[in-house]
Amino acid sequence: RDVMDRTRTDVQKRLPGLDVFAQDLSLAGFSASRGFPIEFTLVGPDWDKLKALSQTVVERLKATGLLTDVNSDYQDGMPEIAITPDRARAASRGVSVTTIGQEVSYLIGGMIFNANTQYPKDGHRYSIRLRSEDDEHALPSDLDGVLLRNNRGTSGDLVRLVDTSNIVRTTGLQLISRVNRLRAVPVFANVANGRSQQAALEAVESISKKELPPGYRVVVTGSAEAFREAFQSLIFALILGLAVAYMVLASQFNSFIHPVTVLIALPFSLSGALIALALCNQSLSLFSMIGLILLMGIVKKNSILLVDFTNQRRAAGRSPHEALLEACPVRLRPILMTSVATVVGALPAALNFGAGAETRVPMAVSIIGGVSVSTLLTLFVVPCAYSLFTRLERKEEEDDEPAEAPHRVAV
Repeated sequence: RDVMDRTRTDVQKRLPGLDVFAQDLSLAGFSASRGFPIEFTLVGPDWDKLKALSQTVVERLKATGLLTDVNSDYQDGMPEIAITPDRARAASRGVSVTTIGQEVSYLIGGMIFNANTQYPKDGHRYSIRLRSEDDEHALPSDLDGVLLRNNRGTSGDLVRLVDTSNIVRTTGLQLISRVNRLRAVPVFANVANGRSQQAALEAVESISKKELPPGYRVVVTGSAEAFREAFQSLIFALILGLAVAYMVLASQFNSFIHPVTVLIALPFSLSGALIALALCNQSLSLFSMIGLILLMGIVKKNSILLVDFTNQRRAAGRSPHEALLEACPVRLRPILMTSVATVVGALPAALNFGAGAETRVPMAVSIIGGVSVSTLLTLFVVPCAYSLFTRLERKEEEDDEPAEAPHRVAV
């Protein structure tokens, strides 16, 4: 982004009045999308109104400062000549609409003389196309000299084209885009340096709701759509991972309480990862989300080591308080060893500035921050939570004890 901003500024200084748009081609990959972080489409029934609304939305987005290089596929129409036959005038001169269309098509566009008639040249065969000379249809005024033959008599008389048709200079659309069979105006842009993609997408939706009337809406497409779908999938994977982890831990410890004690370290890992991303000027992207999912498996091992050894001490006859006082010093060394090994292993990726560093740095930073903070807080929070949850465990055991059988008195 720094190179893009510098290049854009330098070119605009050297060529004043020129619109310069920069693009990161690596974002396109092998997909059919343009590769811009922000891509959306304005859809609606009326083309002229849709064009005006798209220009309004684009101007509002530029004023937010969240986006740069805001551009659209819409292009003003190319100049063209519209020839509309006047049936009354053509009939009065004995010229049919079919004759008008054929003569204009043959003289301007050309006609293949005969599909079976070709001539060879340099080892290739070319079709013969009949058309007027280039200097006879180069200017709009050349249409004044186009003559049509009417259907009166055997030979017919020559009638000018301008006497049978209305010739108007107009513009025609170069490209008509559609989404779900609705006319659409695609808009794409880059995220401003220091701003997030999510904030830019929220601005697009909020501005569109204010500016677009009923019947017109915004459809997020391309890289922005893929970003949202991937982010939703990662959040679902995070929630599913928590549920599976709870079920596995519950079956391992044969308890509904101890898994909660183990998973209580996860909020600290998330807070540590977010703090590390903020300190290192990294955003919450897809790659940092993958790092958060990795933290679920890495961080739980500290709590598992501590809770499992505490349960072993309690099975040997220790009280919960005594078991914690004995388990915490013993498990301190393996917890620190594994945590330090994880942090040191992620440091090279976090300090990498080579090609592809933008994909590895957020993941490594989130892992380093999450493991560091969770390790420090787990050593204090998990023993306290374990001590508090033992009260619920005792109540659970009392509820599971069978009731005493009633005494029977023989009469």
